[in-house]
Amino acid sequence: MSEARADTAARLARGVQSLLHDMGYDSLCEVKLRSRRRVDVMGINEKGRIVIVEIKSSAADFRVDEKWSDYLEFCDAFYFAVDESFPIDLLPEIQGLIIADGFTGAVVRPAMDFKLNGSRRRNITLRFARTAANRLRLAEASMKETNYVR
Repeated sequence: MSEARADTAARLARGVQSLLHDMGYDSLCEVKLRSRRRVDVMGINEKGRIVIVEIKSSAADFRVDEKWSDYLEFCDAFYFAVDESFPIDLLPEIQGLIIADGFTGAVVRPAMDFKLNGSRRRNITLRFARTAANRLRLAEASMKETNYVR
C-alpha cells in the first residue's frame, strides 16, 4: 500500500471510530479474525452486537479487494467506509455505507442485519477483548520505558 493510501486509510479509520463511539460502540483497528483475515475496524456495543467496517481508500483499493465478503460471517452489521470523493456506485448497494473524514463519519446507507451465531459471537468477543488488553499492556510498557529513559 502506498504511503498516501495508508494515510487516507488511517484518517478514515479515525473518523469511523469516532462515528462508532457516537453510535455506542467501542472499537479497535486491525483486528485479526480466527480465519487469519484482519478487519480494518471492529466495534462491539454493550449488547454484544458486532460491527465490521472495511475502509476503502480508493477505487483501485476496492477493485483488488477480494476478501471483504469473508467478513460477513463474523459480524452483525457490515459497512464500507470511504471519503466523499469515492465513486460509491462501485460498492455493492446491499452493504452498509459510511462516508468519513479524519474526524467523524455518517451512515449514508444502513447495514443489513446478519444473525451471528452464539459460539462465533463468543469467540469474536473474546478475541476483541484479548486484543484490546494486549494493546493496553504494550502501551503501558512503552510508557514505562519512556519514563525510565527520562
